[in-house]
Parts: sequence; structure tokens; C-alpha cells
Amino acid sequence: MGKFRLFGKETDFVPYTNNDRAAYRHFQRFVENETNGGIILVIAATISVILATIAGERFEEILMTPIGLSIGGESLVLPIEGWVNDVLMTIFFFVVGLEIKREVLVGELSSVKKAALPIMGALGGMIMPALIYTIFNFTHPETVNGWGIPMATDIAFAVGILSLLGSRVPLSLKVFLTALAVADDLGSIIVLAIFYPSGEIHLNYLIYVGVIMFLIILYNQIFYYKRHKNTMFPYIVAGIAMWILVYLSGVHATISGVLLAMTIPAYTRLEDRKFIAKISILLRRFKSVSDYSGDILTNSEEQQTIQIMSREVTKFDPMLHRFESSLHPFSTFIIMPIFALANANVALNFSAFDSGVPVQFLGIFFGLFLGKPIGIFLLSMLGIKLKFADMPAGATKKTFFSVAMLGGIGFTMSIFVNSLAFAGNAALTDVGKISILITSVFVAVVGYIVCSITCKK
Repeated sequence: MGKFRLFGKETDFVPYTNNDRAAYRHFQRFVENETNGGIILVIAATISVILATIAGERFEEILMTPIGLSIGGESLVLPIEGWVNDVLMTIFFFVVGLEIKREVLVGELSSVKKAALPIMGALGGMIMPALIYTIFNFTHPETVNGWGIPMATDIAFAVGILSLLGSRVPLSLKVFLTALAVADDLGSIIVLAIFYPSGEIHLNYLIYVGVIMFLIILYNQIFYYKRHKNTMFPYIVAGIAMWILVYLSGVHATISGVLLAMTIPAYTRLEDRKFIAKISILLRRFKSVSDYSGDILTNSEEQQTIQIMSREVTKFDPMLHRFESSLHPFSTFIIMPIFALANANVALNFSAFDSGVPVQFLGIFFGLFLGKPIGIFLLSMLGIKLKFADMPAGATKKTFFSVAMLGGIGFTMSIFVNSLAFAGNAALTDVGKISILITSVFVAVVGYIVCSITCKK
């Protein structure tokens, strides 16, 4: 037994293999980023609500200000809100796609046994909320299309709440909730692509997208794996082309980010022995040329050796990891707060509730608050009962259900789906935003209290 620091506290641990240690270090960094990102997200959403309440139409006018690019006779003009939702969110979906691919290849979704529990939990956590929302809104054709709103889990908020509880929550449950949120994101992406198109579908553009994906895969085989051309430029160019084609196809443009992520190489074909040998030689060279004159590398041979080592590391570092490590902080700390600032802009005006609680609110509230945890719990327990999966180590049914409650925090993706489900209807969009904000805060508070009671140190 030994000690390690997780969520700022020392915790006992059973020794792991080197691969296990690397995985849990990555998980710890991921949790810390999501927790801090969740705090910034809350601040950005609060500012947005305040601006919408105080500035009103002026704030909306700013968001609708058109900005565009013009090349020759072609131009692309979108409002500021459109650049956020269609362009910046494409990068967010690209990062999500990379995370899903990594989890499927080497993470918590990399085997049937590992993947069974979070996938079944995510499936239950999507079906039950959609069903509850539909029950409330079945006889209201103007709001029934919002069934996808309560299906999503906001990983930043959910992980942030868990981090407040520290070591009281078993590490296995933290890993489960993270894996469930990743699987949930995959389900939300599929729902968006199929049920919430941004316009009339044009299949010819999607065929062109398929051709570009095929060319990227061909590039991977010829240049990336065999010739070790570890440059991001071809993927960036291909991503821009795919975004334009998906945008023109009528499918929501953000899906292009996920499609591009599917083509990013997740490993290299360089032999680790050769890599170690090269780095060892370079380290010996660095030691021989170093004059140990201080902390700054003033020796030109030192600098040259460091540059060569950097190139060797870059060649060995998989493209998926390079993109994910570069873009994940940008997505968490820049894109998500900007999205919240642009999309949580709803004035605290409850006039829609004057004639009673709207069925739209009831569907979202009970879908997230009850549908999410019940769906996650029931399908997960079914998987455990049928021996498809195992109960997370150190967890009981009570602690499992309390953590499942945090799956009902559906801020970011729920607002995104809300904007698509009620596009063109400002009144319904605003009611949806208010419902999501109120419910997410309520679920976060109740979930924290329940977790505090059931998860004892």
C-alpha cells in the first residue's frame, strides 16, 4: 500500500502497473481540468443571464451581429452566435470525438467488460429522460420535439460536484461517471446527427465528406505510419473542407468535428526500443556538451540537442494525443465559457409561468431530475444482474444511485439541443433555457447532498 494525491488529498492505493499509473495520471489531470472548467462555465453562464436581464435586446443585437469571410466571389457570413455554435462548437465536438476514440481504444470503453456498465448506464440515462419528456409533451406538438434536451449529461459540472466530495466517493465511481458521460456524449452526437438536422439534407455533400475521410485514412497509411509525417496541417485542411461540406449538407456542421476525430491516428508504428535508444544517445550528448552554467540554455549545442529530442518525441507521440492535449484546455477554458456566454442569454422573466408551469419545463425538470438517475441505475443494475458488468469496486447500490443522480446535470449539451429543437421560436427557446438552468442547479445541489449522505469516508 502507498499514498498518492487525488483531488488535493492523500489517498491509499494498491500498486498498479506502469500503464495503470499513466492512465490514472491522465484521469486525474482530466478531472482537474473539467472541475476548473466547470467553475468558469458557471461564471460565464451567470454573466450571460445578468447581461440578458439588464441589457435585454441590446445584448441580443450584439450576438446577432453578422461577421463573415469573403474570398473571390464566395462569402461566408454568420452572426456571432452562429460562429460560436457552428464553428467553435465544432472544435468542442472534435475534442469529444477524440476522447471517445481514446476511451474505446485504450480507456474505460476498450473492452466489452469495461464498456458494458457505462454504455448500459448511458443508454438508460438517455431513454428514460426522453420518455418522461415525451409523456408530458405528447399532446403539445409545439414542444414535443424537445425530447432530446434531458438526454445529455454535462461532464464538467458532474465531475466538479464529485471533486468537492474528495476521497469520500470511491475512485471507481468517479471513473464510471466519466466513462458514462463520454458514452452519453456519443449518444447525443448520434441523436443530433439523425434527429436535429439544421436544414434539408443533401446527400451529395455527405458523399464528398466520405471521400475526404477516405483520403485522410489513405494519407495515414502512406505518410503517417510508413514515413512518420507527424504534422497536423493535412488534418486541419481536411477538417475545414469537411466543415464546409457538412454545413452545406444540412446536417449540423458540428458533426464534422466528430467525423474528423474518427480519422485521427491513435498510435505510431515507431518501435519503442529505437525511440529509447535515440533519446538515450541524445541525453548522453546533452550531458557531454552541457557547461552547467545555469538554468538558461546558452550553449548552442545544448539548444540543438534539445530541438532534436523534441522532434523525436513529436514523431513518437500519437497524433490523437497531440490534438487532444493541445485542444482540451482550449475547449474547456475558452470554447465552453464562450458558448455559455452566448447561449445562456435568457432574461429572468417568468411570464411564461403566469398561467401555470409549462409542460416543457415539467418534461425537462423530471426528465433530468428523475429520468436520468433512474434510467442509469436500472439499466446498470440489469447489466450487473445479467453478469455483463461488475459493480464498481467499493460501491454500493446507494452510492451508485447517488452518483447516478449527478448525471442529471445537463447544462451544455442540453442548451445546445434546446437551441436546435426550438430554432425559430424565441419564446420556447427561452423557456427551455430557464428550465435547464433551474433544473441543473437543483440537481447539482440535491446530488451533492445525497452523495454526502451516502458516500461516507
